Amino acid sequence: MDEMAKLLIFRLDQYSYALHLSQVDCVLRAVEAAPLPAAPGIVVGVFDLHGEIVSLLSLRKRLGLVLREVDVADVFIIGRTSRRVVGLQVDDVVGIIEHPVKRIVPGDQFCNSPFQIDGAIQLDDGLVLIQDLDRFLAADEECVLDRVLGELQVNAANQ
Repeated sequence: MDEMAKLLIFRLDQYSYALHLSQVDCVLRAVEAAPLPAAPGIVVGVFDLHGEIVSLLSLRKRLGLVLREVDVADVFIIGRTSRRVVGLQVDDVVGIIEHPVKRIVPGDQFCNSPFQIDGAIQLDDGLVLIQDLDRFLAADEECVLDRVLGELQVNAANQ
C-alpha cells in the first residue's frame, strides 16, 4: 500500500495551499494581533494563545500576494516549527486530505526559492503548493524574531 501524506488544505485569494498535518496544532478564528516593532516584515504581530506567545506570519507577503488587514472572517492556522509556535492568516480552511507521497512533486524540482515550498500536488480543482513551516522564515529573520521576542519577554517581566 502507498504511503499517504496527510495535508491541511487552505486558501488565500483564489489559490490553494497546504501544510503537512504534522505541523498543524489547531485552526481558530482570527484574533487581534499586537504589532511587534522591529520584527521582520513577514511578521504581522503577536498574540497570546493559552499563555504562549504566537508570532503571526504573513503568507501573503511571502508569496507576493496583495496584502490586507486581518478580517474577522479570516482563519489562523496555528503550527509548530522546530523553533517556535507560529500562526498563518488565511482566508479559509478547506479541509484535510490524504495524498500519495509518491505523487507529491518535490519543491526543488520547480522552485529555486530556499523558502517554504516543500512540494506540489494536483487536485481536481487545481494545483496546491505545500508549505514547510520549518523553512518559512529565513535564518536572518529567525535571528531577528528571536531577539525581538526576547526583548518583549524581558520588558513584560520588568513591568
